[in-house]
Amino acid sequence: MKVLDSLKNEIIKIMNNDSAHDFEHVMRVYKNAQKICKKEKANEKLILSAVLLHDIVSYPKSDKRSKFSSIESAKKSKQILKKYDYTDDEITIICDAIKDHSFSQNKIPVTLEGKILQDADRLDALGAIGIARVFATGGSLKRPFYNFNDPFCKTRIPDDKIWTLDHFFQKLLKLESLMNTPSGKIEAKKRTKVLRDFLNQLKQEL
Repeated sequence: MKVLDSLKNEIIKIMNNDSAHDFEHVMRVYKNAQKICKKEKANEKLILSAVLLHDIVSYPKSDKRSKFSSIESAKKSKQILKKYDYTDDEITIICDAIKDHSFSQNKIPVTLEGKILQDADRLDALGAIGIARVFATGGSLKRPFYNFNDPFCKTRIPDDKIWTLDHFFQKLLKLESLMNTPSGKIEAKKRTKVLRDFLNQLKQEL
């Protein structure tokens, strides 16, 4: 699909996000979405378009506007998509998927396209790459790795705005149960095991 190549070329020029939400992240989500699309027999053009555009606005996690990144991405995506051969209905489906995909929005997308984008994006927060992204973000925000007195949140509520490791307990370990599609759930289970194995190893080292 030539339109996807055109979108890629446009997006790579305008994205200037942190290393956890850069163009390489977009392409990993793209690969995840392709796999899910094949298994779920979904519309690749709409889903992969949404994937390419889903993080074109990504405020830093320390920014108060961070939770609105997906909403702003949807607005900007609408303007970009109007330049290409998409119908109004297709643009609505794509932009709604982008708007609702974010964990911070706390929404379950209505459409299959939205569900697959959300699953594909969340898979990149799990597994080995998910671990790398967590600590890349924590490092950029100069957060300590963990709470010295209770690293694994045994007796306290996780706070990932202070300690990086808390993000596992506040968000990442919950994602497997929040996946929308059967194929997304299967892959999330595999990747969540990687997180648990990492935490078990870390316990032995601390």
